[in-house]
Amino acid sequence: MNLTVIIIGAIALALGVGLGYYLRLVISLGQKGSMDLEIKQIMLAAKEDSQKIVEEGKKKAEHLLEESNKDHRKKEEEWKQTENRLIKKEELLDNRQGEIEKEVEKIKVKIEEVKKVKERVDNMEVEKDKELEKVARLSLDDAKEILFKTIETKYEEDLLIRMQKMESLNAEKLDRRAKDILAASINRLAASTASEMMTTSVNIPNDDVKGKIIGKEGRNIRAFEKESGVELIIDETPGAIVISSFDPVRRQVARLALENLILDGRIQPAKIEEVVAKAQEDINKIIKEKGDQAVYECGIFNLDPRISAIVGRLYFRTSYGQNVLQHSIEMAHIAGMLAAELGADVQIAKAGALVHDIGKALDHEVQGTHIDIGIRILQKFGADPRIITAMKSHHDDTPHESIEAVIVQAADHISGGRPGARRDSVENYIKRLQDLEALTKTFEGVEKSYALSAGREIRIFVTPEKVTDLQAKEMARDIAKKIEQELTYPGEIRVTMIRENRVIEYAR
Repeated sequence: MNLTVIIIGAIALALGVGLGYYLRLVISLGQKGSMDLEIKQIMLAAKEDSQKIVEEGKKKAEHLLEESNKDHRKKEEEWKQTENRLIKKEELLDNRQGEIEKEVEKIKVKIEEVKKVKERVDNMEVEKDKELEKVARLSLDDAKEILFKTIETKYEEDLLIRMQKMESLNAEKLDRRAKDILAASINRLAASTASEMMTTSVNIPNDDVKGKIIGKEGRNIRAFEKESGVELIIDETPGAIVISSFDPVRRQVARLALENLILDGRIQPAKIEEVVAKAQEDINKIIKEKGDQAVYECGIFNLDPRISAIVGRLYFRTSYGQNVLQHSIEMAHIAGMLAAELGADVQIAKAGALVHDIGKALDHEVQGTHIDIGIRILQKFGADPRIITAMKSHHDDTPHESIEAVIVQAADHISGGRPGARRDSVENYIKRLQDLEALTKTFEGVEKSYALSAGREIRIFVTPEKVTDLQAKEMARDIAKKIEQELTYPGEIRVTMIRENRVIEYAR
């Protein structure tokens, strides 16, 4: 019984195993069919995508090919146009070459004609000289000899003077050398003050600026010296340029203009004229401010502003080495104290002291002594007559008509009589240079003149419309003669006459 059950169970197990394997086989075959179908669908989709990609690639390739063909055609057209232009230029050059060759031939013919004409003219000159020799009964050499003798006789005095000056100049050079040695020795122990009164130094950022200031062939430095009336000393001194002039106003204008030019960097003649003019305006403003400050400091009221402006010009003037404006302010304070002690009019005494040298502000522009010029200025601008009375007697030119006049003269002596306040040699030197400039301005046609090189040169600018080249030469000789006759000076003075034409037009 048990065996039967076991056999039945084994048969049932075998049947179950076989049935399970069969079912599994059926299921796996079904799944395989499904996967084949899916693979076929994927391959079909991939073929469709690849077809689309191929078509798009073809379209893009066709488009690129078309663009490339267009560019190629465009380049070909440009090349053809360039080739045509070159052909035309070549033809034009060929034609031009032919014209030039024709012109050269014409010029050669002209040259031959000119040579023949010159030969005829030379022959005519020879014949003319022969005829003149026959008429004058003199040979050409004899005529030259007579002419030279005439000129020598006419200018014999000038030649003798020139020779005497050259002889004395050698002695002066030796004497000057000895003085230079002494001066160099003294300079080690005492500082010079003359250079501070005659020169002004302008610091520069680097020495390359010196080349710009000099300009091509020196045109910039010539333009600057012409406009400002000073002499620029550009030497080996590093980091500085020296401005030399006896006139302190010119030195200050030149200093300000030069500093502005260096800052701007554009240094050329037109810019120099503009900057110098601007510097003159700025200096005029400073002059007005200094005049107002002086009047306010001295406590003087009811003085015409134009008189104050002229007083301000004294800020740039010196008298015997003493600043005239500071001297005048100092005098005003001294005169005020004296008037208060003596019971005089303090305001009149102060005003008379402040304006006592006002004529020195214009003495290089107006003829007359500084006292006469000052009286005319005060009368013109309506100053109190008592102020004029107080200031006009400070050099004993007129009698003292009031106590204030005596006070002004006393204050002048007190201010100027202090030890070291004044230096006579400097004042005499400046007076000589001023006289030299004033003498040249008496000639008609002189636009402006500047004394340079410590009075050894006078540079004169004439108006080209009024003075011709020949007249300029004659004027230079006349000025030299007048200097010899009227002025006293050491050595010799070079007279440089400059006549410059300048034409300006505007393109609009």
